[in-house]
Amino acid sequence: MGNGVREGPVDFKGQDVEPVTSTPLPSEDNQEKKKVLNSLMSGALAGAVAKTAVAPLDRTKIMFQVSSKRFSAKEAYRLIYRTYLNEGFWSLWRGNSATMVRVIPYAAIQFCAHEEYKQLLGSYYGFQGKALTPFPRFIAGSLAGTTAAMLTYPLDMVRARMAVTPKEMYSNIVHVFIRISREEGLKTLYRGFTPTILGVIPYAGLSFFTYETLKKLHADHSGKSQPSPPERLLFGACAGLIGQSASYPLDVVRRRMQTAGVMGHTYSSILLTMQEIVREEGLIRGLYKGLSMNWVKGPIAVGISFTTFDLTQILLRKLQHSTNVER
Repeated sequence: MGNGVREGPVDFKGQDVEPVTSTPLPSEDNQEKKKVLNSLMSGALAGAVAKTAVAPLDRTKIMFQVSSKRFSAKEAYRLIYRTYLNEGFWSLWRGNSATMVRVIPYAAIQFCAHEEYKQLLGSYYGFQGKALTPFPRFIAGSLAGTTAAMLTYPLDMVRARMAVTPKEMYSNIVHVFIRISREEGLKTLYRGFTPTILGVIPYAGLSFFTYETLKKLHADHSGKSQPSPPERLLFGACAGLIGQSASYPLDVVRRRMQTAGVMGHTYSSILLTMQEIVREEGLIRGLYKGLSMNWVKGPIAVGISFTTFDLTQILLRKLQHSTNVER
């Protein structure tokens, strides 16, 4: 009994110390939650800034993709100018509200998923805390793009419809959903889904792969841990150029299938759509229509997107660090 009384306070003190050793677990949880939240916020801002910057070019590209008109820089300029004269300056951003509704969750999910997939693949391949090797780097990008596309596809469909139709046809995003569901059926909201997924695998994979690879090469050769904002823009532009060029024919097919209901066509499958485009317009002029515009628009958009994401991440980390120091 005497021993029990003496040992009691010792055990109590030992128990008093234990909570201190267990506190890192909730702290690690909070850090992970903050990291995910930062990725989501940074990705959302990156997508919004990038897409708004190139919205007039994007709308013009889609209008060529879904028509049989021959594309040229001169014709693209004429189309932009006619749209401006007939519908006003802000009409060049028609469909951008639908783009924002889609691109904000899409970019947020894609960038956040990419960070998570990098971490998972890093653990699996034993590269935790280090840059991934080329193949896992490509896989992380492809999985991120596929995840985002699967979760936000109907919004992309709506955006394409708004871009190619007069404003009298659809008054707002909700109206597009209602009319498509009522007149063409709910399945129409997923028309073009397969070419989208097939296209996003090389596009997202090569985009993230190129950007991450260029950053790693820069760090290895310059000795700097981080590239400057202009260098980030350049790396992102290269990533966009390579990624979009590789997946462009599937992008054209996707747009044709998405807008078939309002453009007087019936495209039942990817192969039949490709065959019809090639038969009517030729291989290069059909499946690569608007690619030269994409070589202007794509690198700008992807460069802005990657740069905005990285810089926002850095800013948010600094703000969190200064907040923790003050505490």
